[in-house]
Amino acid sequence: MKESEIERKVKRHARLNGWLVFKFTSPGRRGVPDNIFLKNKTAIFPEFKVLGAKPNKLQEHIFKKIRKQGFYVPIIDNTEKGKKLFT
Repeated sequence: MKESEIERKVKRHARLNGWLVFKFTSPGRRGVPDNIFLKNKTAIFPEFKVLGAKPNKLQEHIFKKIRKQGFYVPIIDNTEKGKKLFT
C-alpha cells in the first residue's frame, strides 16, 4: 500500500475518533514530521512510511529531538497500526 493511502486512511480514522489532524510544513527545515494529531492535551507527530521503510538519518535526528521534548513520533507503515494508535 502507498504511503499516501496509509496516511489518508489513518487520518480519516483519527478524525472519526475525535483527533484534530493538521498537515504541517516547516519551510527551510527538512526532516520534520508533516502531520500533527491533537487530542486531550496530547500532541503526536506520526511519520508515515510504506511497509518496512525506515526514516532517513536526518529524520531520525529530528525525531530524536522531538522525542527528547516529550512528544511521541511513531513510524506508521500500515493502517492497522495507525488505527490502533488513534482510537
